Amino acid sequence: MDNPIASPKQATKQDVIVGLRIQALRKSRGLSQTALGVAIGVTFQQIQKYENSTNRVGASRLSDIARVLGAPVSVFFEEGNDAAAQEKTEVFDFLRAPGAVDLLNAFITIEDDRLRREVLALVRSAARMEQDQGA
Repeated sequence: MDNPIASPKQATKQDVIVGLRIQALRKSRGLSQTALGVAIGVTFQQIQKYENSTNRVGASRLSDIARVLGAPVSVFFEEGNDAAAQEKTEVFDFLRAPGAVDLLNAFITIEDDRLRREVLALVRSAARMEQDQGA
């Protein structure tokens, strides 16, 4: 009979989600693994293990990480099947794309609304060009 509870050494889907969200939030805050580790009292290697789901994150450690990242602990978890939970999952999926966090951080520093619209138009145009080339 299959045991639905994971063994202590095996990462669950939730462990993977928590790790990916730690990474996305850390990057969005411009923190290195070292800086986050120092802030919560662990090595950067331990942060890597959390982010890669090699090691599970304990409740008190996750609370420390949330505090440093300025986020509620609930942001690390999937919550139900409603539209809000789905939207949160999609946002984190987008942030995992290489360069997405850097692009967003750069974009929000642009104060001029007209320039923001032009940058957005440029990115959309580049995406269309790539889609057209792939078709």
